[in-house]
Amino acid sequence: MARAKRHYIPGQVWHITHRCHKREFLLKFIKDRHRWTQWLFEAKRRYGLTILNYVVTSNHIHLLVVDDKERLTIPKSIQLTAGRVAQEYNQRKKRKGAYWEDRYHATAIETGEHLLRCIVYIDLNMVRAGVVSHPKDWAFGGYNNIQSPRRKCILINYERLAVLSGCSSYASFQKLHKNLVNDALETGKIRREARWTQSIAVGEKRFVNDIKKRLGSKTLGRKIQPLDDGFQLREGIMPYIADFEVKNRDMTLKNAYNWEVSSKI
Repeated sequence: MARAKRHYIPGQVWHITHRCHKREFLLKFIKDRHRWTQWLFEAKRRYGLTILNYVVTSNHIHLLVVDDKERLTIPKSIQLTAGRVAQEYNQRKKRKGAYWEDRYHATAIETGEHLLRCIVYIDLNMVRAGVVSHPKDWAFGGYNNIQSPRRKCILINYERLAVLSGCSSYASFQKLHKNLVNDALETGKIRREARWTQSIAVGEKRFVNDIKKRLGSKTLGRKIQPLDDGFQLREGIMPYIADFEVKNRDMTLKNAYNWEVSSKI
């Protein structure tokens, strides 16, 4: 299973997925999803994490980031966010044992069109789960932040998001992003795609080859496989499985709490 801290490539975009232990619905409560976003903001403040998109579900998270700080920015950020959420949950529920799967998976994403597809894939996560009909109806994802940028407690780096997506301005990115999401919904292109969660890299052949070379021995035995619209460097084992066949009712659409990040975090 790939770890982001082992795959350090400056300036690289990574799609990170991290699931709860044994696919349990440990993020089913609004409070815990809310706290995950709060701690993610704190990770950004402490370590300078560059965030492009995210979604928190009831049993796993998706996080799209750029590795443009020092080597430990991503692992420190994941450790802080995941660790504090788990600690708070276990203390509140008087629970012992693992909260998260030991490893989180990181897929290198080529900028431009492939990045845009990955952003939309993340946005549509709860639509695929059958919980909402549109990503705007899920409070714990980046879609609404992208379409209506925050003025305080800003998580997403809007300017980097536009540049890396190949857009001339953030306004043009917003329009394109909205159209891509709506088009996917209208055409029914919302199915789960293993490339985003079971690969080491996704992009054009030259990009995937470059990632394989730069990661060296870490990719031994991994094969580059063609896709309908690109290539992937396939992971050797299945690192991520999203299970939504039960307990969808736990993913409620109650109003989210107001976001006030304490300086004591």
